[in-house]
Amino acid sequence: METVYDWYRDLMDNKSDPRVNEWPMMSSPWPTLAACLCYAFCAIKLGPTLMANRKPFELRNVLVIYNFAQTVFSAWIFYEYLMSGWLGHYDFRCQLVDYSRHPRAMRMANTCWWYYFSKFTEFFDTLFFVLRKKNEHVSTLHVIHHGIMPMSVWFGLKFAPGGHSTFFALLNTFVHIVMYFYYMVSAMGPRYQKYIWWKKYLTAFQMVQFVLIFSHQLQVLFRPSCQYPRPFVYWIAMHGFLFLFLFSDFYKARYNKADRKAKANNGLCMAVMNENGISLNGKNGYKQEVASEVPNSYASSAADAFVRRRPIS
Repeated sequence: METVYDWYRDLMDNKSDPRVNEWPMMSSPWPTLAACLCYAFCAIKLGPTLMANRKPFELRNVLVIYNFAQTVFSAWIFYEYLMSGWLGHYDFRCQLVDYSRHPRAMRMANTCWWYYFSKFTEFFDTLFFVLRKKNEHVSTLHVIHHGIMPMSVWFGLKFAPGGHSTFFALLNTFVHIVMYFYYMVSAMGPRYQKYIWWKKYLTAFQMVQFVLIFSHQLQVLFRPSCQYPRPFVYWIAMHGFLFLFLFSDFYKARYNKADRKAKANNGLCMAVMNENGISLNGKNGYKQEVASEVPNSYASSAADAFVRRRPIS
């Protein structure tokens, strides 16, 4: 145990970036780990239990303001990542960490800390789901994604606040600009839903992000001259693979299933139409030609609903 402790102290005191040691939450990993574990417990157990016998909160205005703030916050972090390195100063093929106190290097390290801080503000996503009793949204994917990110980013900030792996944060903040803008419009009510028809493509956009992240990381392995620390290459690439798997599984479960259900419903409507003597009448729409009794009550209800919706020729 003494050997493990000595190794831990050497890692924290001598191998980390001294520029960030005195920054909030950076002297030790334990506060961040405790926050992540507390988040997981509250999201899975405590929150739903406390809300079990309560009515869901109406938080529309709060959600609009929160998502607007997150959109602006993400845009600012994205801008800072560009200006402190990725807009003309960093090499996309291989970029070492600048551990100096040059203003640009310090700006990058400071941006990394704000990105780390943003992972805690995202806990409110889950809080609002729980308060509105939208527990179906607090999925395994959701909890894993939000629960491990602060700890993961802490290690990057502690040992490599800048350089090649910050491309991950650059992409992630850009995706969050789009994502929180979508959530903001969604929270504004039914009148605005027509403007967010692209919801399905948002998940696909997130998956493209993960492909770009692990591709960008792993290409360093084919550049022997690049001395960027390999542990961070593997660490970030692993996150890209993990989240790509989780998000693709979510995408297939949610959207592919919805597409199959829609096709099945269309097939049922066509079957009911044939049974009731409903046939296609030219190119303008459908017309009921025969008014007959339908022995199956479910089919009758479906036919009635279909006829009410159809254009009359």
